[in-house]
Amino acid sequence: MIKSQIPIAQSFGEFFRSKRISIGLTLRSFCERFGLDPAYISRIERELLSPPQDRERLEGLAKALGIKDGTSEWVTFFDMAYIAKGQVPEDILKDKQYTKYLPLLFRTARGQKLSSKKLQDLVDLINKK
Repeated sequence: MIKSQIPIAQSFGEFFRSKRISIGLTLRSFCERFGLDPAYISRIERELLSPPQDRERLEGLAKALGIKDGTSEWVTFFDMAYIAKGQVPEDILKDKQYTKYLPLLFRTARGQKLSSKKLQDLVDLINKK
């Protein structure tokens, strides 16, 4: 399994915009090249709209940005899209090994302390992957 490398404090819109700029395209040229509506992409980049719900459309955007399927950047792109939509990534939900640790993650995110055993269990799970 390829791990995501989500940049800390970067949103989907910021990631999308920085990726578009890194391939040397303005918003307008990017949209013209790939037949997209500049207003729509601008709203995604400014986080006025969530990423598309449709997996196929999201894949098309990733490929337009030059993100290769199977890379850690691909996983990051999709993880950030799920987060922007307020969802847990599908691959996490399908793996019972991961889902049993989601409550620990949520408690930790809320600033609640974990017991030493629960923390060690989480570390062991992370080290397996």
